[in-house]
Amino acid sequence: MRRGRVVAAVVLAGALIGGVVVWQSQARDKAAEPAALPEVAAILTSAPRVPPPVDRPGNARVIVALEMTELKGVLADGVQYTFWTFGGTVPGPFVRVRVGDVVQIRLKNSEKSLHPHSIDLHAVTGPGGGAAVTQLGPGQEGAFEFKALNPGLYVYHCATPSVPEHIANGMYGLIFVEPEKGLPRVDREYYVMQGEFYTKGKTLAPGLQPLDAAKLTAERPEYVVFNGKMGALMGEGAIRANVGETVRLFVGNGGPNLISSFHVIGEIFDAVYPEAAVGEAPRRNVQTTLVPAGGAAIVEMKVQTSGRFLLVDHSIVRAMEKGALGVLEVAGAEQPGVFKTLVPGTHGTGGH
Repeated sequence: MRRGRVVAAVVLAGALIGGVVVWQSQARDKAAEPAALPEVAAILTSAPRVPPPVDRPGNARVIVALEMTELKGVLADGVQYTFWTFGGTVPGPFVRVRVGDVVQIRLKNSEKSLHPHSIDLHAVTGPGGGAAVTQLGPGQEGAFEFKALNPGLYVYHCATPSVPEHIANGMYGLIFVEPEKGLPRVDREYYVMQGEFYTKGKTLAPGLQPLDAAKLTAERPEYVVFNGKMGALMGEGAIRANVGETVRLFVGNGGPNLISSFHVIGEIFDAVYPEAAVGEAPRRNVQTTLVPAGGAAIVEMKVQTSGRFLLVDHSIVRAMEKGALGVLEVAGAEQPGVFKTLVPGTHGTGGH
């Protein structure tokens, strides 16, 4: 009888210990799982527009649905090109989330595509930035999710071999992971992304231009442009502000090869987050900031007088000859206390 009680006690103790172990294991597993989060669809915008700041009270599972397409479009007046795109635009859509969000990427390669494509987001901590699990042939779909661990402005791009070719054909964009409390509010925000095109024909040679792989390898582009084509940020496409407003530019460089010397002629950046490092205090009173290929920067300026201000890559041949040129139109009354013409010149226009 006593032996039976001892055996029963041992069995009971084993069961309790086993139960505790199982319970602890389950608790650990549960703790490792992402907490239940509300699911929201990402607001995606085409350049130069930017989605509004994230204003929800907590984190969410943010669904980002992107289709990869290949389509003919305008590279310059009289010049066509077959772009490879995220969402049908170059650059791809701007994505805006908050640090701590779980971001779910739902990716589709169009049935009309002739090539496989993928995505590598520099905001991802994981294999290939997502590229390891998104190599998709025409008509295929894939998905993955990641936790946005680090605030900042990040490039995303295709990472299917030949990677330089996919990027050079237009497959890049930006994702902004806001810090927990966001950035200080400003009056206007815009999305500007530089990229290079390596065409068989010389700059402005008419017709449908194919990619020249030899020029790509030699890093000798015929075009260096903002937002996918010559003149995208000029005329009706110019970005706009009023005197006294603060403008924030989210600036990316898809590359695939060149470093941008980003500058706004006639303005000084009041604040620059170099390499889009929003975890640090911005630099002040900056004239030109470097944006590496596959990198980004955030610049801010209060526009204090009216006029036409040029956005350029200050490796200036790229602006004047290859297309890295845009316009910020500032409306409002002249501010003679800031700038005043005394004796005007009459030989053409200046400002580079």
